[in-house]
Amino acid sequence: MLRDHYIFSNGRLKRKDNTIYFFDENETKKSLPVHQVDNLYVFGEVDLNSSLLNLLSQHSVHLHIFNYYGFYAGTFCPRNKKVSGFTVVQQSAHYLDATKRLYLAKMFLQSAVHHMLRNIRRYKEKTEEYVRQIELEAKKLDTATDIQELMGIEGRIRQYYYQSFNEILKQDFIFEKRTKQPPQDPLNALISFGNTLCYTTVLSEIYKTPLDPTVSFLHEPSTKRFSLSLDLAEIFKPLIVDSVIIACINNRVITPKHFDYLEGMVFLNEEGKKKFIREWETKLATSIQHRQLKRKVSYRYFMRLECYKLIKHFIGDERYKPLKAWW
Repeated sequence: MLRDHYIFSNGRLKRKDNTIYFFDENETKKSLPVHQVDNLYVFGEVDLNSSLLNLLSQHSVHLHIFNYYGFYAGTFCPRNKKVSGFTVVQQSAHYLDATKRLYLAKMFLQSAVHHMLRNIRRYKEKTEEYVRQIELEAKKLDTATDIQELMGIEGRIRQYYYQSFNEILKQDFIFEKRTKQPPQDPLNALISFGNTLCYTTVLSEIYKTPLDPTVSFLHEPSTKRFSLSLDLAEIFKPLIVDSVIIACINNRVITPKHFDYLEGMVFLNEEGKKKFIREWETKLATSIQHRQLKRKVSYRYFMRLECYKLIKHFIGDERYKPLKAWW
């Protein structure tokens, strides 16, 4: 079974006998059978060479690089083997058609709002007013006429949503405002780190399909980013990331001691990253009985299913309806 692997130590990644070896600073060797690896996440300072990259490419392993603070730096993506010119042409046509693009953008946000409300309704005595405000804003999604208007509505909804965390979280994690580059408090640091894991996981699932990760609908396509992963992540950030954050804080898996501070910037220390990733992986592997497929599907595979639904929409087989958790 394919698994994600995370490297926190400094050292070297090396190809030997058609498998991956990691040598830490003490030259301690650990093998990673390449046929069992889906993604490699590198948080330490690691040396590697083209021989290793060729091996990763042969086995379609994605290599995600993070800097010392845990901020995403970039991804090595193997050559895409799931190529379909027809799908990409149809995907691009849906971006170029303003009506078709707006429909998909609204679908992503409607799913996101559904999952936000799902999270905070569990604490309805404390969050009733926030639910009401979000529902009022969400009604405006249907009548929005362009992407900028949608993004404005989404921004207000997310502000109410994050403010409700002050009523939900049991420890002294306070939300004042969303700060990203860099995060300025522990809660923002958790949100940013979790969202980054979500983006990279969605990107890896997109690459297992013929979709082009640079052609998006809610987020504007631009150079140097895989913006379709940002679109699809809107569905899964509240469903997976935020539920993991709430559980980690309320169950005291993550506490204030798991953060470091540097010149106005706050980031998870190594122990904090490991603890969060452990909960993240557990959540991704959790399976739900799928109503249409009649079998259990993991949270990770739900990401792939969204890609397949988009493809069917682009080629005219079935109109896209986003995931809205029913469980």
